Amino acid sequence: MQRQKLPIGIQTLREIREEGYYYVDKTAFAHRLAASGKYYFLSRPRRFGKSLFLDTLAELFAGNEPLFRGLFVHDKWDWSRKHPVIRLSFGGGRLHDGRGLDEHIHALLDDNAQRLGVELPPPPQDVHLRFKRLIERAVAHHGQRAVVLVDEYDKPILDNLSDPEVARTLREGLRNLYSVIKDSDAHIRFAFLTGVSKISKVSIFSGLNNLNDITVDAAYSAICGYTETDLDTVFAPELQGLDRQAIRDWYNGYNWLG
Repeated sequence: MQRQKLPIGIQTLREIREEGYYYVDKTAFAHRLAASGKYYFLSRPRRFGKSLFLDTLAELFAGNEPLFRGLFVHDKWDWSRKHPVIRLSFGGGRLHDGRGLDEHIHALLDDNAQRLGVELPPPPQDVHLRFKRLIERAVAHHGQRAVVLVDEYDKPILDNLSDPEVARTLREGLRNLYSVIKDSDAHIRFAFLTGVSKISKVSIFSGLNNLNDITVDAAYSAICGYTETDLDTVFAPELQGLDRQAIRDWYNGYNWLG
């Protein structure tokens, strides 16, 4: 087996597939999620590959077929359907108040609108109304229901846990945003939210109480990260001369089997 480049810190499927990096095929999980449900939540530590899996979902629902040639999902997906994909990420920067959160969300909504070729009413219209309009207009423009992907949904709250009042303000702002997803059910094909923590549904997801939490679902235990089987197959060219027990001592310890 030929050695390839190690995908350290890369979060985009396109770069991995087109630039000759090792890739552990996670598309069986994506296919199962799409076929068996609609609203999902996943919690994993940082640097576990959540963002890469979200990007894989985005490329899949957008119908970018060439990226999936040779992968599990390729002959099982309807590539004629191309869904508008709305992506929201709170991973970058640090937000300190409700105004900053609103500005961040408005920027995300504007970026999505531009990419999807639709127009939104400008601020100061409330963020939840602009999000709702984005979903509706993307569906009308593309003729397919929308896919909503949210990365690091909880970071604005976690960044401010030392200031409970600010954390509560940001929590309410995020709840206002996420409530739109359930309210737009007729326009949504699929939604997937990720974060490093599971914040109680009554605090932030009270308006989105239909999420299927797959964090400790055995069927999705290997949805992110690498198993020992992955090391023995995909990364086999890198293992010669390495102490396998030392690798276990350094990196084993996570168990997502429920």
